[in-house]
Amino acid sequence: MSASLLNESGPPWPYFSQEQASASSSTLDARAFDLLCLTVACTLAVHLPHMPAWLGAALGALMSLRWLQWRTRRGHIPALARFALLIALSLAIVASYHTPFGRAPGTALAMGLLVLKLLESERERDARMTVGFSFFILMSALLFTQTLAMSLLVVLALLPGLATLRALQADAPQRRTLGLFKPAAGLLLASSPLALLAFVFVPRLSAPLWGAPGADVARTGISDRMSPGDMRDLLIDDSPAMRIGFDDAPPPMSQLYFRGLVLWYFDGRAWSRGVTGIRNQGPQALTLRGGLTHYEVTLEPTRRRWLFALDVPIQASDGARLGADRTLDRSRPVDETARYEVTSATNYVLAPQIDPALERAALQLPADYDPRAVALARSWRARFGRDDAAIARAALDLFRNGGFAYNLAAPPLGRDSVDDFLFGTKQGYCEHYASAFAFLMRAAGVPARVVAGYHGGYWNGYAHYLLVRQSEAHAWDEVWLSGRGWVRVDPTAMVRRTLFAGTANGGSSGETAWWLVWSDRFDVVNRLWDRSVIGFDALRQSTMFTPFGIPHLEWEELAVGLATGIVVMLSLGLLVALHKPSGKPRDALDAAQRRLQEKLGKHGLSRQPQEGPRDFFARCMLALPGSRPELAALARTYLQLRYGYATPPAEPVRAYSRAVRNFRPQGVVK
Repeated sequence: MSASLLNESGPPWPYFSQEQASASSSTLDARAFDLLCLTVACTLAVHLPHMPAWLGAALGALMSLRWLQWRTRRGHIPALARFALLIALSLAIVASYHTPFGRAPGTALAMGLLVLKLLESERERDARMTVGFSFFILMSALLFTQTLAMSLLVVLALLPGLATLRALQADAPQRRTLGLFKPAAGLLLASSPLALLAFVFVPRLSAPLWGAPGADVARTGISDRMSPGDMRDLLIDDSPAMRIGFDDAPPPMSQLYFRGLVLWYFDGRAWSRGVTGIRNQGPQALTLRGGLTHYEVTLEPTRRRWLFALDVPIQASDGARLGADRTLDRSRPVDETARYEVTSATNYVLAPQIDPALERAALQLPADYDPRAVALARSWRARFGRDDAAIARAALDLFRNGGFAYNLAAPPLGRDSVDDFLFGTKQGYCEHYASAFAFLMRAAGVPARVVAGYHGGYWNGYAHYLLVRQSEAHAWDEVWLSGRGWVRVDPTAMVRRTLFAGTANGGSSGETAWWLVWSDRFDVVNRLWDRSVIGFDALRQSTMFTPFGIPHLEWEELAVGLATGIVVMLSLGLLVALHKPSGKPRDALDAAQRRLQEKLGKHGLSRQPQEGPRDFFARCMLALPGSRPELAALARTYLQLRYGYATPPAEPVRAYSRAVRNFRPQGVVK
């Protein structure tokens, strides 16, 4: 009886055979393709900072043309055209990077291949492969930088890909596209515990995988060569340079000079470190006049070998070498965030007796440069005789009372740069003043040298550390005075700042911008990220349970912890699944069928627990003779979709849902 009823008139909408449904489901619809393009676009956007501008623009244009072509004509791009683009991409990468190997060219090539994959993505299988490939390339962005901002950006860029995968499912909801991002966010949240478990317990390598170098874009801004004008871009850069945590109260602001490089040699234009023989001597003698300061420095990647320490360092950890001029170097460049401990003195006498070789280096000047400055310095020597301190005070009085101004937009200088600055422009910043002061001292016969580093910083009272930004880069001088040794002199402090233009730390008044204050406060999160995540290396992993009486973890114990955590998580997931409400629909087809049963239930035709769908439909057709054709069509389609496929195709399920929504029971038998 039920079989004959179900074989009555066909469905009022086009019936989908299994072959037709498979073909329909394998072809991308407009929503899925739009989300796929968005996924590739987000991946490209994340990689733009470390990709050549021309390549980013070309890939963006190609992706836009592909979206326009697919949405207007849905034609196929010929294989020959895709092959030509592949050859052009490979040649362009080699021409730009001069090699196809390495992190930067490899990532650029992979990004180009991802866009080319989009050109041939027509079916669901292609879309799933493209999404998986984009996830792989997206993670490679963390090879360049692992800051909190970049990590959050990578996580957010995963959402379009997860939404795309949700749109490709047969039971994808028909609501707005934005609605697909909700389950995508849910997947990210659900995976967070497993990610945290893997982060803590997966054994760490003691060195980067495959010896991968640090980020190509790492920089410090403090170069070993300084000429007037070189620091301008650095002084308007608000990015962090280093963070310092003191064991006790920090020194006053006037003592926060962080020594990086000592520049001995002047060629008439720029200052440099000079000959290796000077730097390789033993540390100059130091007499302490006060207590010591111990602190930890977290230095951002610089790709340089020199480190920065509070003036002057006594000793340092991490294998750093203390040079003759009390600067710190290490054997390998700082290619990733470096942490090292230093002990420094802020009240001292440095080199009460000067070495003859160092004295000669501290008096070196090029011949036939800056004659007016040389004449001025010699006039001071004739006036003050052997009083070197008086000569230094005369130079500082010149900067204080000579009409000089601090200005980041200082005019360029000519061949005789010191003369042009002292007697012409009288505008500049720390490089100009430190260079001119050291030149005047040497011309007057006073040993002098230029020191480059950082001065000041923002004391974060919330987390008790000093944040030093790139904009705190500074240059000052040291002069050697008999009986006092090397004495720090900061000629820039003598200069009025009415033309203090375009700096990162404030406007013409020198006040700190309100947004920079909040940025400094937010840096607490960045420091926590650096210490807890970026700094979670093999050593910290092996000792993380020391407070619980386990001094050291071997890889076997880490593996046991990882396995235990996975078992616990799976058990919790199983409990949640077992306690899942039974009335919740399994998928879109089940949801549509429940809506149909609710409609029929309002007419007294409730489905019995022991009743299968075939018998239920047959009983309803007997009770509703006026709706028999529609019910027969609904029954055939439902049985075909539910029992004919492992996963019902999306389009027939949508058609069935529409038919259920439009169904109105008629002809009820009383």
